[in-house]
Amino acid sequence: MAMTAGLRGAINSAIGDAILTFGWVFCTSALDAATAVVAAALGLEFAGGGGVDWGRILILTAFFAILLLVFDVIAAVLGGASFNPAGNVASYAAGVPGDTLFSMALRFPAQAAGGVGGAIAILEAMPSQYKHTLGGPSIRVDLHTAAMAEGILTFLINLAALVITHRIRAGILVKTWLQAMAIVTLVVSGSEYTGPAMNPSAAFGWAYIKKWHNTWDQFYVYWICPFIGAILAGWLFKFLFSEASKKPKRVPKNKKSD
Repeated sequence: MAMTAGLRGAINSAIGDAILTFGWVFCTSALDAATAVVAAALGLEFAGGGGVDWGRILILTAFFAILLLVFDVIAAVLGGASFNPAGNVASYAAGVPGDTLFSMALRFPAQAAGGVGGAIAILEAMPSQYKHTLGGPSIRVDLHTAAMAEGILTFLINLAALVITHRIRAGILVKTWLQAMAIVTLVVSGSEYTGPAMNPSAAFGWAYIKKWHNTWDQFYVYWICPFIGAILAGWLFKFLFSEASKKPKRVPKNKKSD
């Protein structure tokens, strides 16, 4: 009975993941177009300094914050669904309760399928004048540099997510804004390398559209190295904060005993 219940739970999680990943890829793929529209409406097309378009970055950060809040609610309704395999791996490596190797083996294909569905859907739904903003992550440097970049960026975003979620004492709005800032900062930093994705399921969705989802390049850059980065982020988080929690608190010498 316990095994049956565990299997049912893992299947339900996989279904929820497919739905959530579909929505995440659909919505985030539209952010470039949405940011351009809002920036134009607010007259921020050229609000930049030092070569950085701060107006658009602020708008993009706000969009990500809104999406994170909305998708957190949807994920809870779906029983703890996730849209990023790397996030699941990082949490597992960090010792956060929830996933098992078996459940992740079911969730990852479901997330990849959701990524494909989201990419196909946004291509159909996006107005023709904004279709040029679509395309997803792509390798823009040599293969090994791209793989290293995607691995490092995935390491950083997952370490940031673990710290913000589990160690920072703040309200949900502050935590969400911090996560959105981390995402946008790394997206901008990695834009000349791999897109970046920092999410294997999103990368797979667009790779499927472009007919290179079954290539070594896609697997190496957008799956293997991000998983390595996510595992290292989880291990580092676990090491840093488990060690900190084990340190005995120093009692002042002049403290009187009761």
